[in-house]
Amino acid sequence: MGLLYLAALLVSLAGMVVLDRGYSLFFWRDPRRAAIVLVVGVVFFLAWDVVGITSGIFFRGQTEFMTGLLVFTELPIEEIFFLTLLCYLTMNLVGAAGRLLEKRATR
Repeated sequence: MGLLYLAALLVSLAGMVVLDRGYSLFFWRDPRRAAIVLVVGVVFFLAWDVVGITSGIFFRGQTEFMTGLLVFTELPIEEIFFLTLLCYLTMNLVGAAGRLLEKRATR
């Protein structure tokens, strides 16, 4: 049961890849720029988490669905995948909104 949350995150990330590929929203539109944006976003939020953890604001919740593997004090490995999913989802939404606005402008 300890891998359930990580597995759900990986399935969700796979769904983001399928949507991205199907509609050329993010990586399939400009892979270099997409990689930079995704890495910068994940690093930003990881830094945010580390600052929150070292300040005593953020704490790791205990649950049987997580692996228990920590990257940093109070920072589970699942957080990296969650932040990647969050950034990828956001950029897919931005890409989809941009395409909808382009279609609307050409009408």
